[in-house]
Amino acid sequence: MSLYAHITGWGMAVPEQILTNEDLARQVDTSDEWIQSRTGIRERRIANGDETTATLAVEASLRALQVANLDPMDLDLIIVSTSSPEYIFPATACLVQDRLGAGKAGAFDLLAACTGFIYALNIGTQAIRSGAVKNALIIGAETLSRLVDWKDRNTCILFGDGAGAFVLQASPERGGVISAVMRSDGSGGDLLILPGGCSRMPATYETVASGKHYIQMNGREVFRFATRVMAQATEEAVRKAELTIKDIQLVIPHQANQRIIEAALRSLDIPMEQCMINLDRYGNTSTASIPIATCEAIQQGRLKAGDTVVFVGFGAGLTWGAAVAVWSGPQAAVRRMLPLRLRMYARLRSWIRRFLRRIDAMIWGRHNPPI
Repeated sequence: MSLYAHITGWGMAVPEQILTNEDLARQVDTSDEWIQSRTGIRERRIANGDETTATLAVEASLRALQVANLDPMDLDLIIVSTSSPEYIFPATACLVQDRLGAGKAGAFDLLAACTGFIYALNIGTQAIRSGAVKNALIIGAETLSRLVDWKDRNTCILFGDGAGAFVLQASPERGGVISAVMRSDGSGGDLLILPGGCSRMPATYETVASGKHYIQMNGREVFRFATRVMAQATEEAVRKAELTIKDIQLVIPHQANQRIIEAALRSLDIPMEQCMINLDRYGNTSTASIPIATCEAIQQGRLKAGDTVVFVGFGAGLTWGAAVAVWSGPQAAVRRMLPLRLRMYARLRSWIRRFLRRIDAMIWGRHNPPI
């Protein structure tokens, strides 16, 4: 029996703090008119001191699980796509797993920059179609404001913080994610890069002082690359689904730049009315942008059950990809999910497991030498 990965839950979380173009104009040599004319962005959300990639991911996940009426204990897999993880290790996905109380789920991070959500969605879909997984949670979450040089007007105007999540569930009914493509070209890896902080360039006084721990971008080259591959990936994914562009009701692109999106749509001969754009209010939230835009498309009634939608993105790596899905919506509710109760259960579970680990260490530590 063939299985399909249906998107049955969705949720988003963005910080309350808003940074407008006028606010930026007081910090760097720029203006609202300059930013809007080149990017389409008016404002973006910035995480406060208590908000991190994991906290935003958990908020978005709880909302997605509530829509899907799915208990976290029923999750088999959690993938967090992010370029701004809490740590190199442990994986941010493991922190999310703990805070959700998803006791049976495997969890890992995926790094494919702004294309990461497409990659994660495809990997979750393939896990379900293989029969290895029944329920998967796919998350895109970023706090890129922590990696931006706020004196560099070419990058600080672009990025914002936020998270979005999809619940994927197995079903024998045809639908859900029906095709996807993932592509990469490492020869362009230096066009959009965070040089410092890992094994190639560990943190030192010199790397910090020279700004190696901030995002660096060749905007002109990235623009050329993006306008080309967005259309190519869309056409390839649609062909793979055995459909035509005319069969698509809505395109939800990575929200990086208004001009890039417009150029890609012209190449595909798709009117702007068939595209969901919200980057004017959130900026470029990287791998979180597609699920955030999807949530708002649903809220606005632009994405309904039975619609065929294309998700398409590009990012550092260089990476790009697209996925085609027949939108299905939540499955029949078995139970009513209560986020507050889930939070309390997850915290209690985590505390008990930590306590038992300490007891275990006290008992067995006397008989084993330290590592």
